[in-house]
Amino acid sequence: MRERLQKICALHGMTLQEHVKLSEHTSFHIGGEADYWVEVNSISGLSALLQECRKMQFPYFVLGRGSNVLAADAGYRGVILHIVLPEIVQQGNALVCGAGVMLAAAAKKAETLGLSGMEGLSGIPGSVGGALYMNAGAYGYEMSQIVTSCDYMDENGEVHTLPSEELALSYRHSRFSDNPGVILSVTMSLHPDDRADITARMQDFLKRRSEKQPLDLPSAGSTFKRPEGSYASKLIDECGLKGYTVGGAQVSEKHAGFVVNCGGAVCADVLRLCGDVQRIVEERTGFRLELEPVLLGEM
Repeated sequence: MRERLQKICALHGMTLQEHVKLSEHTSFHIGGEADYWVEVNSISGLSALLQECRKMQFPYFVLGRGSNVLAADAGYRGVILHIVLPEIVQQGNALVCGAGVMLAAAAKKAETLGLSGMEGLSGIPGSVGGALYMNAGAYGYEMSQIVTSCDYMDENGEVHTLPSEELALSYRHSRFSDNPGVILSVTMSLHPDDRADITARMQDFLKRRSEKQPLDLPSAGSTFKRPEGSYASKLIDECGLKGYTVGGAQVSEKHAGFVVNCGGAVCADVLRLCGDVQRIVEERTGFRLELEPVLLGEM
């Protein structure tokens, strides 16, 4: 398979890397080696890779900035397709962003243009493609509020456009959570506003995030989804689990909704800690907590 992947990459101006450490490409700084890694900066190259992987039944995983991912200690037996696609195009009051654009960069571009609608999203790490994949949100803002359409590629390497009403956007979910497809670009409809007001709102949200979240330690962001009728951080805090530690993984002492890597944490530490938290919270409160990060590789 190596030769096949290498040939496709060479034809489309991409490079095939081998034995890449996932810990260097995830915000958790956790994970073993992936067999193969491709920086995907070509739509035609991506199409050829997807067709080849399907033809050979070879595993692949689509990765953005790795900010909502927990990678296995054993790594990944297949090819990681790291989507870069960094273009931002203005179309009136809309921005069309390549899936690899950092969400913060898209928000900054909107601010520069005097377009409002992304202020609360500006501090979320990760790419625009990843943000759509999980319908990211914060401080009352959510991708579903601004996305009008997206272009994606199916397993056959064909490109399609879907309007927002066909994206099945709900809490931390999109159609891509349950169906194959690689997000290529996202169109977001914004609205004009005073640039100084946009900047002030962005700075306020960034300040709140900095004060309340453990941004100084590696994590995958919020570790548990919000259960209906309560909040994960509130439940975990009420159970006295702030600071609970397994190996190098810890329930943040600053924000109970975050599991952080205090140094040397491995995937097994995080999974065991999360399992303990889920069990204790359910026993004491009756609420069942669901993991938010995407799991990469065999756990």
